[in-house]
Amino acid sequence: MSLPRTPRHRLVGGASALALLTALGIAVVSPSGPPSAPDGDRPPVSGIGPLPWPQDGQSAVELEGSGSLGERGGRQPVPIASLAKVMTAYVVLDGHPLRPDEEGPLIEVDRQAAHEAGVGGESTVPVRAGERHSQRRLLELLLIPSGNNVARLLARWDSGSQEAFVVKMRRAAERLGMRDTVYTGASGIEPTTTSTAADQVRLARAAMKDPVFRAIVSTREITVPGLGTISNTNPLLGTPGVLGVKTGSSTPAGGNLLWACEVRVGGTPRLLVGAVLHQRANTTPVEGLRAAVDASRGLLTAFRDGLASAGTEGRGR
Repeated sequence: MSLPRTPRHRLVGGASALALLTALGIAVVSPSGPPSAPDGDRPPVSGIGPLPWPQDGQSAVELEGSGSLGERGGRQPVPIASLAKVMTAYVVLDGHPLRPDEEGPLIEVDRQAAHEAGVGGESTVPVRAGERHSQRRLLELLLIPSGNNVARLLARWDSGSQEAFVVKMRRAAERLGMRDTVYTGASGIEPTTTSTAADQVRLARAAMKDPVFRAIVSTREITVPGLGTISNTNPLLGTPGVLGVKTGSSTPAGGNLLWACEVRVGGTPRLLVGAVLHQRANTTPVEGLRAAVDASRGLLTAFRDGLASAGTEGRGR
């Protein structure tokens, strides 16, 4: 399904956000010009100028400690594909927290997960029944190569069934205030798992507070005995300051990318988080993901460099 376009950005955020952006001389404006003052939109300050918001789908960007820096495309829920795995990892780590140096309990691969490794049309990881992997290793296989069978395996391990795990996912979304999100599976393969850019940014902020999650999504590749070297599906890793987070693509969902980038504001490191959803939907997953990556790279670069030009050392580490 196609997402209706909106003629303006939704500019939200508290008084602290406006005060900070004013102090930095940063403007968040639409490509067609400044937003009008009515309906709660704030007039631009000065600074960044026009931003490369994608014309299709929807997107949102927030700065830690400041709130929203803008949205595009409204808040109609759309399929999010493998971005659902961010919530899967969040729920698993919430129920089974790990220290940064901890591998966690060993989890046995069941026959279902092994069988699903050969299912066509899905992103899976070749695991064998009876193998035992640590919780952290399975989280890596969930988030780095985006294994759908691993997502469902973790759901069964945590809750006994994927259906019971989905209940936890929905409860977590409710606690986080993700009012426009519905989860129907742990992997995101179901087009009925839908969300918005604003909700996914909200989730990313919460998930990135967990040091284990943060370390995994920022890892460019891992080496797994029996599987070899596995690369992260996120091509933005390696871009200055980028710390993750997750890709997702399918024909109905199009291309989706949830990203986080460290910037410095007044010498203090802050997390800049963005989501770009529903790019080139109903084409191919490859085409959609390429569009989401290009759009995300343009947005994060504009914001990062805008912060830098405002005198904030905004180019990350």
